[in-house]
Amino acid sequence: MYHSIARSPGDATRALSVAPEAFAEQMALLADRGFTPLNTRGLAASWRPGGGPLPERPVLITFDDGYEGVHRHGLPVLAQHGFASTLFVSTGWIKGAYDTGRGLDAMLDWDQVRGLAAEQAEIGGHSHTHPQLDQIPDDALWFELLRCKEIIAEELGARPVSFAYPYGYSSRRVRRTVREAGFAQSLAVGNGLARRRQGPYALRRVTVRRTTGIEEFERLVEGRAIARNFARDHALTKGYAMVRRARQVRRKAIRSRV
Repeated sequence: MYHSIARSPGDATRALSVAPEAFAEQMALLADRGFTPLNTRGLAASWRPGGGPLPERPVLITFDDGYEGVHRHGLPVLAQHGFASTLFVSTGWIKGAYDTGRGLDAMLDWDQVRGLAAEQAEIGGHSHTHPQLDQIPDDALWFELLRCKEIIAEELGARPVSFAYPYGYSSRRVRRTVREAGFAQSLAVGNGLARRRQGPYALRRVTVRRTTGIEEFERLVEGRAIARNFARDHALTKGYAMVRRARQVRRKAIRSRV
């Protein structure tokens, strides 16, 4: 799971931004080690009953949000290797007619999104305004999903079939609504390998950061020592999950009194 690719990222995206040279080195490693990148749609299709076999050493390359550096720095490298990928866009952050002005850094425009789609990038949904979907009421959740889907279909001429949860957060209600909104599969974070048993609406990914060196990257894609790499993240996530559940209960109580 990537976010921004940039030499001089802003403060809001710095930790999850990868330097262009690091990204190129990481993609070269995938090629040298014989990995076969595929998109999210392809992985989910292979894991459904009757799906075809996965390619040799499959790996997903995914990008969240829609930062401009994915086109500027990522696209030439992906095209060089002939790699498939998936870009999950928050439609209200993409420059153009639907821009809410809330993007965290330099964002893609729709021509650049189309350019990525032309080079084997599947374009998936990532909501419209990038909220924590499990913390918003049903009407707002439906708006975020359907507005995102509608805009992508209008701009690209095809409805998106894959989705990624903003911040990686979901719940049973969110996953059910994503399915009912017409998305065939969706990705979380979880910092673990994707497994068939996770089901098509909770597939895990591992985070690639600015501090991820090439040796650590190799361990991640080989599936080695992932738990140790993200032990601190898992501990923080569990603690924050308790805080978020308490906030959600409080909000529900307030709404019930209104």
